[in-house]
Amino acid sequence: MFQLESFISQFKDISVSIAVYDLQTQKELLIHADEIMHPASTMKVPVMMEVFRQAHEGLLSFDEHLKIFNSFKSLVDESGFSLEVADDSETTLYKRIGETESIRELMRLMIVLSSNLATNLLIEKVGAARVNAFIKELGIRDMTVIRGLEDKKAFQLNLNNSASARSSTTMMRLITEGKVVSKEACDKMIQIMLGQEFNESIPALLPGSVKVAHKTGWTGSFFHDTGIVFPHPQDRKPYAISLFTHGFPEDNENEAHACMAQISKIIYEELI
Repeated sequence: MFQLESFISQFKDISVSIAVYDLQTQKELLIHADEIMHPASTMKVPVMMEVFRQAHEGLLSFDEHLKIFNSFKSLVDESGFSLEVADDSETTLYKRIGETESIRELMRLMIVLSSNLATNLLIEKVGAARVNAFIKELGIRDMTVIRGLEDKKAFQLNLNNSASARSSTTMMRLITEGKVVSKEACDKMIQIMLGQEFNESIPALLPGSVKVAHKTGWTGSFFHDTGIVFPHPQDRKPYAISLFTHGFPEDNENEAHACMAQISKIIYEELI
């Protein structure tokens, strides 16, 4: 893909990782795909997967209500910390402290609006260790979830979640193939991700007939998007794609989104 490599080459001080798996042809596209990065909110997908696993095992119900609270324990020393509403892309839960919400709705808010508070509440319920164990059971390499979000003490000690473009695409491929928990569970996870409300990257420059089930993530100078692209016509199998970047200025997220959107467009036009 000369056009793609030429486009990426203009970003001199930016790390750009790309991993694509085409279920139609079983071909892969990998560019710096194994670079380990902070996954930002893309780690919310494995949290969703573990929620579905525990529901399948009868350990929880999607209709079960959890109390909404904003006090969590640091991975470092179990000292307390709270999430800042200003750092969250979903704010309504903060006005409802002390009330309850269903696991089903918390999971939706976690994915489609990238709610940090919903994520931490769900991790409190299912356990970060279990999320991480399930990743390993699925054979996904170079992806780790060890904690929830905004644990600043852990961040300062570099105790962070991690992932690569390749590992994220492997995860999305397994969901596409119906191999995470069950085919029914995977179909439901895809439906949730199809509701994504942040669409500035992978879907932005694709034809309107194309559907994209995906999860974005950005924190500091990390900007990512990982998902499943369902091309038109419908009889063409989808492809899994992950775009991970590091180095775009925090105050210029538009440039990061525009870069990923153009990469996605080039890949789509090459494949379809």
